[in-house]
Amino acid sequence: MVRVNPERTAAFTAAGYVVREAANSPSRADAIREAGGHVQGVLTNGRGGLTAAEMDLLPNLKLICAVGAGYEMVDLAKARSRGIAVANNPGTNAPAVADAAMMLLLGSVRQVAQADRFVRAGGWQDQWRANTPTVVGKRLGILGMGRIGAGIAHRAAHGFDMEVGYHNRKLVESSAFRYFGNLVELAKWADFLVAATPGGAGTRHLINAEVIAALGPAGHIINVGRGTVVDTAALIAALKEKRLAGAGLDVIEGEPAIPPQTLQQLFQFENIVLTPHCAGRAPESHVAATAALLANFEAFFGGKPLITPVKMDN
Repeated sequence: MVRVNPERTAAFTAAGYVVREAANSPSRADAIREAGGHVQGVLTNGRGGLTAAEMDLLPNLKLICAVGAGYEMVDLAKARSRGIAVANNPGTNAPAVADAAMMLLLGSVRQVAQADRFVRAGGWQDQWRANTPTVVGKRLGILGMGRIGAGIAHRAAHGFDMEVGYHNRKLVESSAFRYFGNLVELAKWADFLVAATPGGAGTRHLINAEVIAALGPAGHIINVGRGTVVDTAALIAALKEKRLAGAGLDVIEGEPAIPPQTLQQLFQFENIVLTPHCAGRAPESHVAATAALLANFEAFFGGKPLITPVKMDN
């Protein structure tokens, strides 16, 4: 259900799998109908997922594997009822995403995009009046202390001497950083807030008007999780009314078909850095992901437990 890069196709082919790419068909529906009873395993992602109706068109489907950590659009109830195993692929792009989070934080706080545009327009030091703060020694709040969140925390604490706090569904026993049971309290405490949590109904608009207000007019919001985690309307309002100093977004609510009006509103702000959901893209990420995907397929079809199964509660 996702476009498979040539290296991954070659790796699966070498392992004895026949790879069918949905992207090679006129439409996703056509691809599923054409595949029919041949398909035993599906590669998809969190945003693309696999619906109940699509599973019904794949009578021999046994395994669904998400190429990343997210699996929010996979119909777990249908998979469970059919006895279809589901796995995800957490952590393989975590180093790249954690790097990107720090890049977006620095870019937003130190006004890198504005400075670049200024120089390209012919300006130089004697006309540049921005006086940007440092991030060293500041307080960083992290929403989501999974592998990506832990990587961001490590970079912030050890590379920038930042004090780190986090909010998660529950305390992470292995984390040495300060836990906040309430996201608003974390935002009040933090100078900057980074979202590194998965998408889905449970995390939708966790960063809302109340959280943004708690962060305050000197705060910056960075999102490398899912676009739905941040209430875009509340973010735009805060930027417009100067109740937020800036933002760095690798993901935006509504993607990939982001409403043009949303983009137009975001584009009006000089103090926002936008990247096209590419934080996890790196050669190292692709190599690690392919190895992990193959390990899950080989384990499952070899009669062994999945390496990274998705928990499907009743």
